[in-house]
Amino acid sequence: MKKLLTALALVASLSAQAADTLNVAATAVPHAEILEFIQPTLAQQGVALKIKVFTDYVQPNVQVAEKRMDANFFQHQPYLDEFNRSKGTRLVSVAGVHIEPFGAYSRKIKSLAELPQGASVVIPNDATNGGRALLLLARAGVIKLKDATNILATPRDIVDNPKGIKIRELEAATLPRVLDQVDLALINTNYALEAGLNPAKDALAIEGSESPYVNILVTREDNRDAAAVVKLVEALNSEAVKRFILDKYKGAVVPAF
Repeated sequence: MKKLLTALALVASLSAQAADTLNVAATAVPHAEILEFIQPTLAQQGVALKIKVFTDYVQPNVQVAEKRMDANFFQHQPYLDEFNRSKGTRLVSVAGVHIEPFGAYSRKIKSLAELPQGASVVIPNDATNGGRALLLLARAGVIKLKDATNILATPRDIVDNPKGIKIRELEAATLPRVLDQVDLALINTNYALEAGLNPAKDALAIEGSESPYVNILVTREDNRDAAAVVKLVEALNSEAVKRFILDKYKGAVVPAF
């Protein structure tokens, strides 16, 4: 009987540990780095945070929707809204964490004034980040859009293109790799950081603090109030994380809480 009780206690203990394991999908920089920073804090609170790094913007949402992951940390609200609309998912934001100012980069010119006639320009091929790139180009005076507030603008919405720039849409993760082959690339900050670019120093144009693209922690509706998720939210929105972001990224990533 004693052995049976011990075995049952062990099973119960293992089940409790499994219940407190939180699997989170993230892109490498800065999302996984921020999550790694709070791992010890969550461990002290009984939550084993498991981080799986992805290099694309689709699978993290798919994995959460299909209950293979508990949450993800890589995207902003406009991207999530568009994903839910197009895929029929019902993923929800549970915390805003930081802003990654979107930037324009070049290895061939030192200012947008030097952008040549017919310049080759690459932007992300997903609806929200492509629109974000075009809005940045419009604010910088490179192009003019039909609606300068439309976050889902596409190249078809360009009404004035004085330099005749030629825009190609590529997967966001590939943009740093083609930087040497084009005149200008509009790159998400997480991929820029991975490529060794410093948005605060290297970007020829960059979003200001008014950017609405706060990066968020996302989960399913049925999981938003889970104890482990609530603890993760509290850790991500802590003063310790704010200091970590400010000290490590020095303006390339900005706390949003």
